[in-house]
Amino acid sequence: MSTKESGTDKSWEIINYSYLAIGSNIGKRKRNLNKSISYIKSKIGKIYKSSKIYESEPWGFKKQNYFLNQIILVETKLTPLELLNKCKEIEKKMGRKINIKWRERNIDIDILYYNSDIINEKLLKIPHPHIEKRKFVLIPLNELDEDYIHPKLMKSNSYLLETCEDKCIVKEYGKL
Repeated sequence: MSTKESGTDKSWEIINYSYLAIGSNIGKRKRNLNKSISYIKSKIGKIYKSSKIYESEPWGFKKQNYFLNQIILVETKLTPLELLNKCKEIEKKMGRKINIKWRERNIDIDILYYNSDIINEKLLKIPHPHIEKRKFVLIPLNELDEDYIHPKLMKSNSYLLETCEDKCIVKEYGKL
């Protein structure tokens, strides 16, 4: 965690950094990503960095549309559980329906990392338990910070990408 001086009253507040993965594979996918980013800015915090948008083959359940994916690094004052609740609130506001795991969705927001914290609760696992298995996460994550160390595996994002066995197609959106 880091601290940041706030306003003219010289009070201190905790600023947390979290990598979020956003994805969409139904409806107007790019518009869904942009709309979710707008909500994230207003409900969660300042977006510090964002990756390019990538198009990827579905992971887990193959018979569905390709996803658009993006990773963002956000500064937030929220606790991990508050962050999770805000992500779910945004998904709901955007019309996300509860569906079967790894199926199509208009928006999905996952917490990948939160500072360098390790959280293993029933409703919240940080780091996200599948980071090292998913190229559609690792490619844009490496674009933002290849040297970031996964706090549980103690391996860099670049190492996780180099050793990832995922064979799914992931390409920069709009490129041939």
